[in-house]
Amino acid sequence: MNKDKLIKFELEIKKLYEVKRIKAPIHLSGNNENKLIKIFKKIHKNDWVFSNWRSHYHALLHGVTEKELKNQIIKGRSMSICTKFPKFFSSSIVGGTLPIALGVAMANKIKRNKEIVWVFIGDMTYETGTFHECHKYAMQNKLKIFFIVEDNDMSTNTPTSSIWKNKTKKLKNVFKYHYKRKFPHHGTGSWVLF
Repeated sequence: MNKDKLIKFELEIKKLYEVKRIKAPIHLSGNNENKLIKIFKKIHKNDWVFSNWRSHYHALLHGVTEKELKNQIIKGRSMSICTKFPKFFSSSIVGGTLPIALGVAMANKIKRNKEIVWVFIGDMTYETGTFHECHKYAMQNKLKIFFIVEDNDMSTNTPTSSIWKNKTKKLKNVFKYHYKRKFPHHGTGSWVLF
């Protein structure tokens, strides 16, 4: 999956939403393709990937097929894409995947599995107590889990820097990258009357 294919996929979803084929919220990605492609080169096909409401690129880069993903989005599951193969789980609940990912990482340790757990969160989630508790537990127990913070400096529609004055410093097993959001928090920027 390359940058052009990712962008083409999101533009197709945008079009389907605007012609009322998708009757549920969508959260589109954009302007972060190159950074995600680089990150996913480190993620093995057998690893676990946990995502959030903006999950399309993550799913595609981890191996969910375009056809399967598009069908799920059309059915209204854009924010809750979950597959067994590849091991992919997303949720629209802020910080909701963190405790689940932590549990999987602990189970992997107990079972001596080699899979690594990767959790994608936004910069707002990075500031929450749920993240800090999960991160602390993971580090204390030496779990194979990495947290990827996708920082667009937006907490839904409010700049994260104005809400969380002193943003969290970089922590162990945390990768953070910055990008400017291409699309609004949800939808496409066009008013769609269903």
